Amino acid sequence: MSDAGDRIEPFPARRRGTVDYMRTAGRRSNVHGLIAVDVTRARRRIDAIETETGREPSFTAFLVGCLARAVADHPHVNAYRDWRGRVHVFEAVDVNVLVETTIKGDRIGVPHVVRRANERSTRSIHDEIRAAQDAADPTDLSRWAEVALSLPGVLRRLVWRLPQWFPGQWRNVAGTVAVSAVGMYGHGGGWAISPTNYTLQVTVGGISEQPRLVDGEITNREFLSLTVTFDHDVVDGAPAARFIDRLRERIEDAHGLEQTDDWQVD
Repeated sequence: MSDAGDRIEPFPARRRGTVDYMRTAGRRSNVHGLIAVDVTRARRRIDAIETETGREPSFTAFLVGCLARAVADHPHVNAYRDWRGRVHVFEAVDVNVLVETTIKGDRIGVPHVVRRANERSTRSIHDEIRAAQDAADPTDLSRWAEVALSLPGVLRRLVWRLPQWFPGQWRNVAGTVAVSAVGMYGHGGGWAISPTNYTLQVTVGGISEQPRLVDGEITNREFLSLTVTFDHDVVDGAPAARFIDRLRERIEDAHGLEQTDDWQVD
């Protein structure tokens, strides 16, 4: 029996891909690091740029730029192990990022790959993300996507084995590293932990205000919660720790937000 007002809704075809991805990613040797990064300087630079130019830099674009350059400094986190046991180390850092856009009238996150993000300015990444956000409502699946999502689950999930079978094809389809911007949907601090099919994924949590000792004085600062997830089959603990230190340094130095002129309205 069901209570009055209960209803049964169809399961969206798009969600089948998400379920398949999570089941496959959950079998990887994921290790998670929970860190808090001081973003006070970066947030102040974003506010200053908006005041001076009328353009508000995308915080997600800033994080993508910092991540890509930190990965370029530590290329062995930009790698995948194939079925023959070889490690494919990629030179270009292609970042898969969730971009908030409109699907059938609702604002949700959809994946978008920023190619060669390590070679690009934060302004360039910002412009691409904004264009993706403003793109036409992608409400319809292609015919091939509909066919693929109608296959039995055991066959659908084969596509998520690409990173282990053919890393180059995975890069072409989905990029080399990922940013999951969970924090853009909520308020306050906090971490999110998720399985991933990537060797490296950064999950963005919330921002909270905390005291910190700066120049001998206690002052309130803004801290961003980040979860950095590695595939331990590819990345060991010491290289992972060095990469995290470099990522923290890039973010806390507000890397990519130094020049106000880069943000002048065209």
